[in-house]
Amino acid sequence: MHLFKGNVGSGIFAMGDAFKNSGAVLGSVLVPILGLICVHSQHLLLNTSLHLQEKLSLTKNPGFATTVELCFATGPSGLQKYSTLSRRLVNLFLCLTQFGFCCVYFVFISTNVKQILDYYGYEYDIHLHMAVVLIPVYLSCLVRNLKFLVPLSMLANILMLAGIIITLYYAAQPPGASRVENFASIGQLPLAFGTAVFAFEGIGLVLPLQNEMKKPKKFNSTFGVLNVGMVIVTILYLTVGLVSYLKYGDAIHGSVTLDLPKDEILAQCVKLIISVGILFTFALQFYIPIDLMFPSVREHFSSLKRPVLVELVFRTVFVLITFALAEIVPFLDLFITLVGAFSSTTIALIIPPILEMVTQKMTPWILIKDLFIVIVGLLGCVTGSYESIRLIVNAFKKESL
Repeated sequence: MHLFKGNVGSGIFAMGDAFKNSGAVLGSVLVPILGLICVHSQHLLLNTSLHLQEKLSLTKNPGFATTVELCFATGPSGLQKYSTLSRRLVNLFLCLTQFGFCCVYFVFISTNVKQILDYYGYEYDIHLHMAVVLIPVYLSCLVRNLKFLVPLSMLANILMLAGIIITLYYAAQPPGASRVENFASIGQLPLAFGTAVFAFEGIGLVLPLQNEMKKPKKFNSTFGVLNVGMVIVTILYLTVGLVSYLKYGDAIHGSVTLDLPKDEILAQCVKLIISVGILFTFALQFYIPIDLMFPSVREHFSSLKRPVLVELVFRTVFVLITFALAEIVPFLDLFITLVGAFSSTTIALIIPPILEMVTQKMTPWILIKDLFIVIVGLLGCVTGSYESIRLIVNAFKKESL
């Protein structure tokens, strides 16, 4: 359930947009391949962590950033001096990814709610909707204890599952799009890559989930939780993406929920259901970067008599930062692609094979495989980020005309 929650979020509703930018046939091939590469990278991280646990006699698997730091610290002498820097960089990209998710959630919720209210004649600017969404988001992010967020997480899972089922029901209804592309242009592929990696990015969860299991070895075995769970997630992404694209074609929005009928109560309800589910997920995604960053802040302000107040101010600042970024770039599809291409690709595809190259004995085939994944990640990161930024700039130019 936690693996499902960590991988299935707003990204699943953007998979139709990924197919628009890859084509029905090419997307049907690329999505499973990207899913395979992502789950393999998760195994690389797990294997590196287990290797370090045995080598250093640790009581449990170290976290993602600590794994990278220990990998460099115990690796070749030329890399050891970069161990602290590597940990900080991983934490930076983890924070960028999580805050990126939060920014996307702001845009996602506001866009869906705006579409419903517009239909009933309450036509307000998207920025005003975001300002209203800020209120419940801010209040949920003031919750400091993770255990109080668990009930919200369970409710979010139920709402998201219901939303996915109803969305698929609508997308499967005839007629379909009059024309769909089987193969999109090469220039669109970086956008498809960024969207897909954004959806698949759940690598930060694999180590904590394995540590929580009573029998950790079952997590990453051949038919273990990770492989079975990711096969289900990949099939779900492939199904939602392909069915959505075949239904709406190139007219599909950044979230397929925006393509559902505007005048049907069920369609309006599913938009609200999914928006509430995403709202409940916001605080959980926000908790991760705060948990990474705040300990050093607490240490710096240890002399103050009100540490709780310091944390609340800290949380307030970063809620407002994510809100401001979402206000600046209110283009859902492009924001998803940018976050996926830049930060998600770095931690999900580029770092894990580097860890294997540093810690394991290399055979020619393993070296070729790891270099291939790194090159794919770098190409996707650079081209996807560039194309997303270019289209965001163009979108602003069109708005100003």
